[in-house]
Amino acid sequence: MLTINRELVDAMIAHARRDHPDEACGVLAGPVGSDTPQRFIPMVNAARSTTFYEFDSGDLLRLYREMDARGEEPVVIYHSHTETEAYPSRTDIGLASEPNAHYVLISTRSQDTDEVRSYRIVDSEVTEENVVITDSVP
Repeated sequence: MLTINRELVDAMIAHARRDHPDEACGVLAGPVGSDTPQRFIPMVNAARSTTFYEFDSGDLLRLYREMDARGEEPVVIYHSHTETEAYPSRTDIGLASEPNAHYVLISTRSQDTDEVRSYRIVDSEVTEENVVITDSVP
C-alpha cells in the first residue's frame, strides 16, 4: 500500500497535465527505509515523447547523489500515460530497476478525470497496490 500526501499527488498530476501531450516523469524522495514520500522532484522527459519517458542520465546521476547526501531514496517513481490507462507498459516494466519503489502512473487521456494508480514492479512482476491519500503532512 502507498500512503501519500494529497499535495504530492496534486503536484504529480499538475506536472503530468503541464507536460501533456508528452509523458511527464519524476521522483518522490523520502528518508531511507521510511517508505514515506516527502519531496517532489519533477524531472525532464529526455525522450520528449507522447508514448515513452526517459530520465536524462546526467540529471539522474545528480539526483541520486543529492538523495544520497540527504539520506533519501526514491520512494515513488512516477510518469504519465497520455493516451492509455495508468498501467505499466512492457517498456515501463523493463525499466523498473528500484525494487523498493512504488511506481505511480497518471493517465491524462481524459480532460475530466485523473487516473492515479500505483504498482510494485519486481523481477518484471507487476502488482497493483492500494493508494491512500492523506491530508496530513508527513
